Amino acid sequence: MRVFVTGATGFTGSAVVRELIEVGHQVLGLARSDAAEALIASAGAEVHCGSLDDLDSLRSGAASSDGVIHLAFIHDFSDYEGAARTDQRAVQAIGAALEGSGKPFVITSGTMMLTFFLPPGRLGTEKDVADAGSVAPRVASENAALALAERGVRSSVVRLSPSVHGEGRSGFVEVLISIAREKGVSGYVGDGSNRWPAVHQLDAAHLFCLALEKAPAGSCCMRSRTRACRLVSSPR
Repeated sequence: MRVFVTGATGFTGSAVVRELIEVGHQVLGLARSDAAEALIASAGAEVHCGSLDDLDSLRSGAASSDGVIHLAFIHDFSDYEGAARTDQRAVQAIGAALEGSGKPFVITSGTMMLTFFLPPGRLGTEKDVADAGSVAPRVASENAALALAERGVRSSVVRLSPSVHGEGRSGFVEVLISIAREKGVSGYVGDGSNRWPAVHQLDAAHLFCLALEKAPAGSCCMRSRTRACRLVSSPR
């Protein structure tokens, strides 16, 4: 399968590219800089120049592939809502290119999003889907992707843990470790009873590959520290 991957040089995306190639897929990686082009080529993937703001590049990349994994996101937390709107437009552009094809389209979201609309203390699952009025900024992208199932796209959503860690780099865990080293203590909220899920970079990559190959249309899956995962239909 020829797979178009956005975010191909990111922490999780680079692992996804490696896994796809290892299991026999061809990868077309989105690159918005010379450095990204070099990294993608060195991983053994084909380079596709463009960006999340260049919707034509996203549509052409999707149209020329057998499936899409969308991992790119603008991590500008000074304008998170703006980044979420850019992400939604990207999902819609790719979805339009895939409409009626039956091809797989996997997008990225996060388990932390569930905290915006679930009651305190209630365990979130893959079946929890927010309505359009939710205050969670990336809900619109999730809903746009899931709706594509009714338009002939085998769309699915992977909700990653807030902490994705791995060898060499540790994602958000690295930030927490750095703060603890600087302050001399490891802080916690309240009485410390809150729990965050975490996932290894390679496990996350494996889940994206599973979703690409096997996830039913309109499904959502979540990855925690265990190797078990479920691919379930959304309540739509």
